[in-house]
Amino acid sequence: MASPHAEELPAEGTADPDAHIYEEVTLCERMELSQRLAVEELITTEASYVHNLQLCLSDIRAHLQQKQLPGLDLEGLFSNIDDILHLSRRFLRGLEATAAQEHDQLLGISTLFQEFKEEMETVYKTYCASYDNALLLVESYRKDPRLQEEIMDTLNATVPHTSASDLSFFLVMPVQRVTKYPLLLGKILENTPAGTNAHQALAATVSTMAQVNANINEYKRQREVATKYNKAEHLTLRDRLARLNTHSIAKKTTRLSRLLMHEAGFVSKTEDKEYDNLEEKFQSVASSVAALKENVASYMAHLEAFLVPAPHKRELQMEEGPAQQYQRLAEHLHRAVFPEFKQRLDRLVWQPLCSLSEMLVGPQQLVKKRLDKLLDYEEIQERKSELGSVTYDEEAAMNTYLAINALLVAELPRFNQLVVQLLGQVLGSLCVLHQDLAAEVLHEAEKELKQLPHGHMTLPAFWRLVEDTLQQAGAQLCTFTQAFETVTPSPVTQPLTAAEERKVLSLVSKHGPDKLYQVTSNVSGSKDLDLTLQRGQIVALLQRVDTKGNTSRWLVDAGGPRGFVPAGKLQPYSPVQGQQTGMQTPTQESVPDRRRHSYASPEAPRPQVATFTPAFQMVAGFSFAARSPQEVSLQAGQPVVVLEPHDKKGSKEWSLVEVNGQRGYVPSSYLVTVPVQEPMGWSVPV
Repeated sequence: MASPHAEELPAEGTADPDAHIYEEVTLCERMELSQRLAVEELITTEASYVHNLQLCLSDIRAHLQQKQLPGLDLEGLFSNIDDILHLSRRFLRGLEATAAQEHDQLLGISTLFQEFKEEMETVYKTYCASYDNALLLVESYRKDPRLQEEIMDTLNATVPHTSASDLSFFLVMPVQRVTKYPLLLGKILENTPAGTNAHQALAATVSTMAQVNANINEYKRQREVATKYNKAEHLTLRDRLARLNTHSIAKKTTRLSRLLMHEAGFVSKTEDKEYDNLEEKFQSVASSVAALKENVASYMAHLEAFLVPAPHKRELQMEEGPAQQYQRLAEHLHRAVFPEFKQRLDRLVWQPLCSLSEMLVGPQQLVKKRLDKLLDYEEIQERKSELGSVTYDEEAAMNTYLAINALLVAELPRFNQLVVQLLGQVLGSLCVLHQDLAAEVLHEAEKELKQLPHGHMTLPAFWRLVEDTLQQAGAQLCTFTQAFETVTPSPVTQPLTAAEERKVLSLVSKHGPDKLYQVTSNVSGSKDLDLTLQRGQIVALLQRVDTKGNTSRWLVDAGGPRGFVPAGKLQPYSPVQGQQTGMQTPTQESVPDRRRHSYASPEAPRPQVATFTPAFQMVAGFSFAARSPQEVSLQAGQPVVVLEPHDKKGSKEWSLVEVNGQRGYVPSSYLVTVPVQEPMGWSVPV
């Protein structure tokens, strides 16, 4: 007899119809649990990350700042970690807020990442690009026992629970965190059912964060390339020659030939209008900075010369009055106001301008290197189109050009903007400094101006008074000049010395009398090929323009040396009218052989030479006491006749002169060429 429960047992080979439902429920629960754990891991690890960043800044960096250790570069170590902490705090608050959204939490997380992606990419780009440099600093500090000991004392005092061996334990955290975001999001995505809105949003977020990491890596590579090429190398000729080899010569030759073909139009240039516009603006800004720096340097040099003490200005004996009041004001400004202005100018204008100029060196080097790499890139592209492939080194060269170009296109706009902004601030500081200087000078001058005769006049009335006074003075000067020219007799000139005659005759024989010019005032050569001449010297004109086409500098022959002199200090020179027809150039047969120096009596016969009538004479600029029978004494202002402009050995430090019938040597530096004094017997009209 069958058991009453026999029909309840399932037949062999049949399955429970509810089993698969149970398994599906269990799988969903496991996915939901794993999803929840992954979300919790994202939030808890973000909170721990923010906490460690706070420790790094508020404890470690602050403790090191208080120590003020020499040689410790805190900015190079921590870079923009403040920006990362500020970003991470806001991001953590957003993650914690998604917990209240219950079923829409995953959508909230996806939306949050999408909102922060650009800011994350910006701040982590900067940090990751400088991370390698921070590691180099940490490694260098390890080799310094003093610094390493101070750093370890700081870590043990502030974060003993971490057991960190050095600062790299904390510095690597931002790099690890940004690379972990795609992994955490991928873990959440794996436990999210496909086909749901949350799954699609998370998939897009994972792709976005992966792209952010790729962009950071590419930027880091670009920065490494830029760091390699943007350093200005100051190499000697020997160092440059030592770098030459077969490969470098071939590479430079290829670049040069490519550049020449560009200029000749044989091959087309790779056009990049965006970069070309950026470079044009950059070069304009760079030239503006260089021009301003040059002008400010010249301005400060003149200001320095102005502030040099001048004791002779205080030797004037002036009666009490407007002139004495002005002198007191000028001395006060010279001692107090202007030196303070110079210090502020150096601190607020010159030093920032020098720093700005140094900032331009790196980009300028990178712009130059881009052109070299562009020429390489075009050459390799042609070879690739012909052969279909390139070598590994050629591929690397192409990538280098692309990296440099991408970096310049990305950063030049911001760099140009910052340079223009800094340049504007420097110019603004310069304007404010001059406004302050004017205000301070007026403030100091107020009490002195009130005591002057015209101190209470209105400004328009004062300007009218100044204009009227200047017009009257100008009219008096014109009248005086006309009267002076009318009554001035022909000056009495002293004959040329033998040495001067020979020099003038030599110039005439070489260049002709119409090329002779006279120096109207002393000339001090300040540039290459410039001559230093005394007033009254005779020179021959060779060319009315210098090597750069400047017509204000003339090329002249000074009777031996040739060089340039200002055209405004030359005037035509010609012999006296009555002697021009009788002037003869002595031949070699008519001039007897004479010794270079002679003490022959004045009555000795001299060869017939043409005489000129110069409008200058030689006088003693300083008194000189003879110390030997071969020397002669001088009194300051005493006229002398130079017989030979050198001694027996040919040295120009001594000159043979005649004074009151006595002959002897005197120092050449004691002699001064001055205009011929007016003869007695007439007076200047009143």
